[in-house]
Parts: sequence; structure tokens; C-alpha cells
Amino acid sequence: MTTSFARLGKRAALAAMVAASAFALPSAGAAAGAKPTVVLVHGAFADSSSWDGVIARLAQDGYTVVAAANPLRSVQGDGAYVAALVNSIAGPVVLVGHSYGGSVISAAATGASNVKALVYVAAFAPEAGETAVGLSGKFPGSTLGPALAPPVALADGGKDLYIQQDKFPAQFAADVPAAKARLMAAGQRPITDAALNEASPAPAWKTIPSWFIYGTGDKNIPPAALDFMAKRASSKETIVIQGASHVVMTSHPAEVARLIASAAK
Repeated sequence: MTTSFARLGKRAALAAMVAASAFALPSAGAAAGAKPTVVLVHGAFADSSSWDGVIARLAQDGYTVVAAANPLRSVQGDGAYVAALVNSIAGPVVLVGHSYGGSVISAAATGASNVKALVYVAAFAPEAGETAVGLSGKFPGSTLGPALAPPVALADGGKDLYIQQDKFPAQFAADVPAAKARLMAAGQRPITDAALNEASPAPAWKTIPSWFIYGTGDKNIPPAALDFMAKRASSKETIVIQGASHVVMTSHPAEVARLIASAAK
């Protein structure tokens, strides 16, 4: 059955387009020379819907996109989870991480022969032994600590962290429309405090080319820290968006999609 996008509302048309072209994993018979599959890994206090605008643009340009559900439990465990997903994909992969997701892709891509590029979106690119907490405190500017809610005690003795919902828009998504930011606050996924304090393994950015994008209005990871990590990783291209918040992929999806497409070439 042929669907006429002209007869659908904008939202329905977008959903149909993404469903048709974005989420099928490439099979072993994927055509040679096809565009790389883009695997998106969200960070703490977010979920896969934070990539919606990026997914729509990449799908429209013919990319297969998979938005991984990052467990947010531990760097090594989350890295292994994403690595298994990447290993199941036939053909080259561009691996993209936001925030803590940068630590995850740095671990996941190590030894993955089909990962051709790493894209860091307001993301950590840790050296071996570094932690997310340590990197965010390496330079002044992060206001995340006071915005966190009291930790939620877990049965295994760990603790889950959330951002207070009333502080979430200003802290995390200041350049996102207020109504959208409130929805993001309600739907945020927690991360364990152990994950943010876990030492990272040897990073894949030392052997795989990397690209970076972030905003000067980031209140979670100081822009100076993001600049430091991009330069240390010898970023092929770094885009800095004036005033953009920590969720630059939500507020500036076109710029993020263009950078991913550049890394995919």
C-alpha cells in the first residue's frame, strides 16, 4: 500500500517516514557501498526520544538509524551492551554518544572493527582511568550537583540519580521549549552514582576518528571540559553552538545531523 505523505499531518508523516526507513537493522545481505548505520546512545537523565529530530533528518537522507536504550548502570556494562548491538549490525557503523553516552561509546567501540567514526554530542571522551564526575569537575561551570534530587536507594545497595523536575529545564534543556522541557523532566531516566564515578577503560577515540559538537550554554559539562576533550581526541571537526544547552541534539538537531553525516562519509 502506498501512503501519500501529503495527505498526512506533519507528525503522522514524520512517524511513517521514520518507521519505514530508520529502525530495521541491516541484515547480512546489506548492499555493499550502502551508507553506514548510525547508532545513537543517549546519556543520563535522557532517553532515546531526545534524538527524535536527529533521527528524522538522518532517515530522510537515507540512513538507517538505531537509537539504543542505554541502561545507565555502569560504564563497562553499558559499553558491553552497546557493543553487542553494534556487533549485530552488518556493515560500517557511526557510533554517536550524548553526555555519559560518550563514555559508553568510547568503551563499546574498542575492538569493534565495523565502527568507522565516533561522534561526541556534548559528551564525555574519557581517557583510561577517568570518570564522568572527575571530568565535569576538571573545569569550573557545572551546576549539576545542586540540581540533583535526593538519591533513590536501590535493592543492590546502589543509588539512582535524577535531576529535580522543577530545576530540569534550566539545568538541562534551557534552549528547549518549556513544554517540551517539562515532558523531558518527567520522562528522564536515572543513572547510578556508581556509573558516574566508574573509571573508564582504554578509549576507542585513540584509534577511531572522532567528531565533536556542543554548546556554550551547557550547565552539566563545562564547555571548557568539552573543548579540552575534543582537542585531546584530535577531533576531525568540532562545532560549537553559541548558547546551546546540554541537549544540543534536541535543540539543534539539524546541526547534529549534519555533523553525523560528515562523519559518515
